[in-house]
Amino acid sequence: MKIAAYREAGKIRTGIVSPDLQSILPVLLSDEQHALGGICVIEHLAEKGVVPSTGAPVALGAVQLVAPIPRPRRNIFCVGKNYHAHAKEFAGSGFDSSAKPGGDIPQHPIIFTKVPESVVGPGDDVLIPEGVSEAIDYEVELAVIIGRGGKGITKADAMKHVWGYTIVNDVTARDWQARHMQWDLGKSFDTFCPMGPWLVSADELDGTNTNVRCFVNGEKRQDANTRDFIFDIPTLIECISAGITLKPGDIIATGTPVGVGIGFKPPKYLKRGDVGRCEIDGIGALENTFR
Repeated sequence: MKIAAYREAGKIRTGIVSPDLQSILPVLLSDEQHALGGICVIEHLAEKGVVPSTGAPVALGAVQLVAPIPRPRRNIFCVGKNYHAHAKEFAGSGFDSSAKPGGDIPQHPIIFTKVPESVVGPGDDVLIPEGVSEAIDYEVELAVIIGRGGKGITKADAMKHVWGYTIVNDVTARDWQARHMQWDLGKSFDTFCPMGPWLVSADELDGTNTNVRCFVNGEKRQDANTRDFIFDIPTLIECISAGITLKPGDIIATGTPVGVGIGFKPPKYLKRGDVGRCEIDGIGALENTFR
């Protein structure tokens, strides 16, 4: 199943994407529920065990997609340095406040967050804040969508709590990340969390074994497989839920592979007019222009 959110007559609507990707079946729920995007369907499934009733199909090409969860209910959980090659790349960049001598590979998951207001959708512009930062970087990431909440979830049970996946571009102001000795500020600027194009259920995609790529102006910068995770999805869920109750619709961005802009000599920061394209096999593509 694929769940998409889109804008129609000034309102956000949510629906089920057809298998041929040609249309969306809008779910029949209230405006308030529609505004939640995919969360409304996931919660309905968790409560009633069935997909909400749907209306007449709408041509996918006739609507503007928005982020499948347009405004998460709380901060997005994010994982730092979760691919071996990227962990070494970032530790050697001089911008990594978490790096310890001889400890490029973390012993435990590094968790930070992005605020809900940073989320934008496919095709939306990402805003480079003039006079604030000129060290803007891209990070393609597989994002896990929680379907069944819980606390103290074990690794053995963790995948039972995963509804599915989407794509996130964890856009980052590298200078802020280094200057403030933590990651939340430089990760949470307005528009710094492109998400989409839709949510894909776990029965259609094996998130533990899928290819992840990022292109800037058509140049491939990142290309890896989620098999390369340092901490797999069950470990991340066990770690986060040990002290925090996870809820349906929570998002966990699982980290980015090697090839980010800061890893080049000199760094390849994003410039105005650049187009970033994030691809994950089994989900699709998320493209945004930097303005």
